Amino acid sequence: MDGKIALIEAGGTKFIVGVGDSSRQIRARTRIDTTRPEETIPAAIDWLRAHGDDYAAVGIASFGPLDLDPASPDWGHVTRTAKPHWSGADIAGPFARAFGCPIAIDTDVNGAALAEWLWGAGAGTNSTLYLTVGTGIGGGAVLGGHVIRGLSHPEMGHISMPRHPDDAGFTGSCPFHGDCLEGLAAGPAIAARWGASLSDLAPDHPAHRIIAWYLAQAIRSFQAILQPARIILGGGVMQTPGLLDQVRIAARDAGGGYFPGEVSEIVTPPGLGGDAGLLGALALALGRERTIG
Repeated sequence: MDGKIALIEAGGTKFIVGVGDSSRQIRARTRIDTTRPEETIPAAIDWLRAHGDDYAAVGIASFGPLDLDPASPDWGHVTRTAKPHWSGADIAGPFARAFGCPIAIDTDVNGAALAEWLWGAGAGTNSTLYLTVGTGIGGGAVLGGHVIRGLSHPEMGHISMPRHPDDAGFTGSCPFHGDCLEGLAAGPAIAARWGASLSDLAPDHPAHRIIAWYLAQAIRSFQAILQPARIILGGGVMQTPGLLDQVRIAARDAGGGYFPGEVSEIVTPPGLGGDAGLLGALALALGRERTIG
């Protein structure tokens, strides 16, 4: 695909908006706070228009849940989300009306998983799972070049969790499931019981050990279900110094030596770094997504 491509990484805290092309060059980018749809989406469109309106395509990698059924009248809309003001918001439609070009949309984690499988830490493997741990927790998986999707996209952040023995008193912060993985280990859940982000807590604070343990239990579940060659951990919480190493150690213990492969090679940071989201939007716009389901 020739020409400029509009890129939107729509997160629960911020939208990263960029201009790219098929050579994977990101020519410009900006950050817009995620407030309300009627504020954030027009701001993204205005910024893109300032860089021209001759876009060949728009790629959107968005937080969800999303309606991704192309036959649905709500295609490209957010469905029921814990993010205030965003349930029912039309993500894709405003960009389609503004630029009159093809729109590709999927979840931010499906996009990041696809980009990492194509160009990042999952390149050369037949299976990559991307898990973001930030304002929320979500996951996407690519198997044999296909992004997994069933009735809708996966909701890996909402799997049930055993309770860490030192964390039994916390009911969880997910408004739908309470103490699911997101309700126990996402950024808001950390702040709800310890009053700060994980990176702001002292390195010897028990929160680090507890969050690493929860993420390790999730890794054990994903290994049992999918056996991915790579499990890539991204998102703001994973920027906490030392957390990835703690997760690897806890995941090795949780697996009990049952699963093949070396945990330190399977569980990795994003190979694309902070560009995984925007490059995920690019991969979607370029039509690199094939789906199972």
